[in-house]
Amino acid sequence: MYRLIIVDDEPKIAEGMGSLFPWQNVGFEVAGTFTSAQQALAYFQQEPVDVVMSDVQMPDMDGIQLCQRLENEQVKVVLFSSHQNYEYFRSAIRYKAVDFLLKPVSFAALMECFESIRTQLDQETQQSKELPRSFWQETIQEVLTYINEHSRDASLERAAERVHLSPSYLSRNFKEKSGESFSHALIRVRMEKAKDMLMDARNRSYDIAYFVGYDNPKNFSRAFKSYYGMTPSEYRKSVLGGDVDE
Repeated sequence: MYRLIIVDDEPKIAEGMGSLFPWQNVGFEVAGTFTSAQQALAYFQQEPVDVVMSDVQMPDMDGIQLCQRLENEQVKVVLFSSHQNYEYFRSAIRYKAVDFLLKPVSFAALMECFESIRTQLDQETQQSKELPRSFWQETIQEVLTYINEHSRDASLERAAERVHLSPSYLSRNFKEKSGESFSHALIRVRMEKAKDMLMDARNRSYDIAYFVGYDNPKNFSRAFKSYYGMTPSEYRKSVLGGDVDE
């Protein structure tokens, strides 16, 4: 069974779509229903998910923004909306959503959409199984080498070009074989480099931020704190002691 989560800020719609459609008949299980895109994103970062199905119009983070956040992840996104809005369609295509459905979503449309997605997932899974283990070991190592060499501006697309695979295929199998997504691996390498540089008092935080890929020092500080539980300056003081001039 492939894992699916459903996002709609109206609880009855989210729960109804999760319980009323025969998901198991098309090879899916509903791993969770959420009324917030932020909650869904947090769940996705902790648990394996194959498909995210989301409403477009939501208060905290809309479906287009969620799709954008998931663009380079190992997941397929289906958007739905009650509005036939050209900009919604355009953004959905731009951020690689696999389908865009109109509310109220019909049984036939949902069935056709997820039968197609299951076929895609089956093909990707089969292709992965046919490749020898050594292929993926070498591929993952090559991608990690690329990330380490280009941590400032690394991208899934350029990594995929380097190993001669499509971005979506690499994304899915990189996470399956290595245990972490491409984006998580990139953040890990950036944070490890930042931590090493912070141990040298001559390196200014804003220079470190730029070196590891953050043009905005505040974004770097937030990312560092999210990863290590303390700000760069707090980490530096804990290591070097005393008052450190930032």
